[in-house]
Amino acid sequence: MTFSLNVSWSSLVFLGILCAVQAQPSPKVQQRITKAIKAAANATEPVDYTQFVNVFIGTDNFGDVCPGASIPFGMVKFSTDLTGYAPAGYVTDPTQKIRGLSPLHDSGTGSSLGTYGNFEIMPSICPGGFNTCNITLVARERFRTNNTDDASPGYFAQTLDNGILMEATPTRRAGLERFTFPKGSKPYFVLDFTSDLPASFAGGNMAIDPEKGRITMGGLWGSSFGPSSYNYQAFACYDLTNGGTQTLDEYGIWQGNQWGLDAKELGQTHLNLTRSLIGDTYQYGALFSFKQGREITLRVGVSFVSIDQACSNAEEEVGDSTFENIQAKAVALWNEKLSKIEIDVGGTPPNITELLYSSLYRASLTPNNATGETQGVFAGTTHPYFDSLYCSWDTYRTYYPLMALHSPVEFSQIVDNYIDGWRKNGWMPECRANNLPGWTQGGSSADNIVGHFAINYHNEAAELGIDLDELYSAMLADGDTNPFEWDVQGREVNIYKQHGFVPFSVLDASSTGRQTREGSRTLEYSFEDFAIRQVALLLNKTNDFVEYNNRSTWYRNVWDPTVESDGFKGFAQKRFPNGTFSFTSPVDCSPNDNDDSRECSLQPDNEVGFYESSSWEYSWFAPHDTAHLVQLMGGNATFVKRLDHFFNAGYYLAGNEPSFQTPIGYHYANKPSHSVDRVRQVVFENFDITPAGLPGNDDQAAMATLLVFHLLGLYPVPSTSQFLVLSPFIPKYTIHNSFLNTSTTITAKNYDHKSIGKNIPEGVAAYVSNVTINGQPAASRCHFDFYDTFRVGADIVIELVADSGNVDECAGSLPESLSTGGWATLR
Repeated sequence: MTFSLNVSWSSLVFLGILCAVQAQPSPKVQQRITKAIKAAANATEPVDYTQFVNVFIGTDNFGDVCPGASIPFGMVKFSTDLTGYAPAGYVTDPTQKIRGLSPLHDSGTGSSLGTYGNFEIMPSICPGGFNTCNITLVARERFRTNNTDDASPGYFAQTLDNGILMEATPTRRAGLERFTFPKGSKPYFVLDFTSDLPASFAGGNMAIDPEKGRITMGGLWGSSFGPSSYNYQAFACYDLTNGGTQTLDEYGIWQGNQWGLDAKELGQTHLNLTRSLIGDTYQYGALFSFKQGREITLRVGVSFVSIDQACSNAEEEVGDSTFENIQAKAVALWNEKLSKIEIDVGGTPPNITELLYSSLYRASLTPNNATGETQGVFAGTTHPYFDSLYCSWDTYRTYYPLMALHSPVEFSQIVDNYIDGWRKNGWMPECRANNLPGWTQGGSSADNIVGHFAINYHNEAAELGIDLDELYSAMLADGDTNPFEWDVQGREVNIYKQHGFVPFSVLDASSTGRQTREGSRTLEYSFEDFAIRQVALLLNKTNDFVEYNNRSTWYRNVWDPTVESDGFKGFAQKRFPNGTFSFTSPVDCSPNDNDDSRECSLQPDNEVGFYESSSWEYSWFAPHDTAHLVQLMGGNATFVKRLDHFFNAGYYLAGNEPSFQTPIGYHYANKPSHSVDRVRQVVFENFDITPAGLPGNDDQAAMATLLVFHLLGLYPVPSTSQFLVLSPFIPKYTIHNSFLNTSTTITAKNYDHKSIGKNIPEGVAAYVSNVTINGQPAASRCHFDFYDTFRVGADIVIELVADSGNVDECAGSLPESLSTGGWATLR
């Protein structure tokens, strides 16, 4: 469903509605959004930004987005769990069946087994009574009624093919589930205690208290993206009486499996289960019914600490509130977050409005704020705690730089969370899934996240609760101290420092880790060293600055100038300890690789030297020193020609994070108009307003925030305060920062909606001719600085013209690079 045609925005809206008619979700979702955008264009009253959000974008085409009911950074995300490939629980695919509604999910993660999905509940109609209810995963599965899925920020609903409507609305750690049964049917519920999406249950307890009308449960489960030897604990508390308005009738426990076990015991109230040592997959739970009522509301609380805390969370956050009241509070929280960026709705193409606010929504959906819900080494910590850090390698490029623009409070809390990982474990986390260590991908990308905070908010750090000396110590641990196992935290820095690159086929006697990705790890390590270099400069750590400034250039040590591909010379390659290169074709693991069996990710037989990418793709990666890449590739003209070939030959993948900055690479060769054209192409070939509207996995809103920056006409350079300037897709917008008490308005002068397409028509204004900040000309039309704009508040005018040839230069300084004297001082 990804659009590849140069169509108008009105056609995009029509096509989005048409696609919705043919499959889930309900066509009413898009119709409601379109109507709200049209009404807001002339509204005089405050705008409800949640009405512009399409939570179903990314629920198809392996986007792995969870459309479930959540608040910003909520620990709970109420959604159904479907069969087949459904890492976030929900998928639009109408051939898949629903197995239950559950409160815990992640969004936009790449775990093929799925994450969470604990505590599934399935409403049922059992005409023959208690003993005839379908209880097992396979037996209870049901299709949904076609074209009825509905959801919006703070609300989720599906209708089963037997007519039962399921709805949910959230708080941070609790919420309400509401079920409407067909007239004349008796409400039954199958509550599955043991099944989660990756089938990782490792023991626990469940109890039914018929007097209180309460079911409690807690146990151990396994990580979805990390070592299987680890387990996390989770607890749930289901209150069944809805403040005394519902009367529990039958109740009992059940056990089943796929080979015919279907056992139920009426009146039994306890389960006490250990880990299955023989390897069985558990299916146990509770079965209960109600005496009356078509509409049944259940209050649900969850916790990662205890059953008592799960119940307290439900009592404190939901209490006796109605479904509508909880939903209204969720909507208010989302409006507070979405209103951080305020646009000219009337002048913006409707599909762009929908794309922007849907992306902003996902950019505050995760990580999950589990503060006060800590376990393991974090138990009882007094610092903020966020779970589901999938993964720092994905999010440092655009996710946190966007947060830095409008939400420094939340950003500082997450930074403190990273530092707390160093306090408790000795290194900052790279990934964290299900409260457990996840796999390391590129190294210690947390350095770039906390480094970006320090560079942009060092003046406010103490007020925001961040000790910069602690932050720096955490970075140095990543950069200097080798962990015993760098598969889950830190870096393989011992041999990296010894050789100046991560060698291929090297003996490492002091630590454990999968010896793959040598080329990409060297490139990422070098950029992580740049982040440390930046903070060393900030804190006047002279000796460290010299060391890490040097290490910031080590990306060059895996550059092999002799390798040729498609007529272009010089590519990154893995390298033996003796310095010789180990050749792998730059095409390997690219979209043009004809070997479908080749492993390109974390597998031990990934032999190409790069992670989830090719040498064609990773060879562009030196965000802090792109000017030197220009020289390595033969100068400006060859660099531009090679960039053009990279895109035109099909090597670019919008869903691959190492390529995020590549469409704007033309800026560094003094050809900014080329960047404008390329970003238009990237957006309209890879993003749209349908469920398949992402170029694959959202990667915890990495794709969402990349798109936001493209639409705003900006791109951040991580670990710096610099923004690259492009052509906005929006005529005027304001970014509000309530902590700094600033607002920055960017106006696209001469904006023409006809430029908003894959190709910019001849004669249509879209290219940057001038940038002014508070009426004064910027030093360059290619970049400006956070400290001149967003930190103090500003009125920025980006003047657009139609003649790209006359403005295809920066008319001032090029974006900064180490090799051209960049980053010599900090603001």
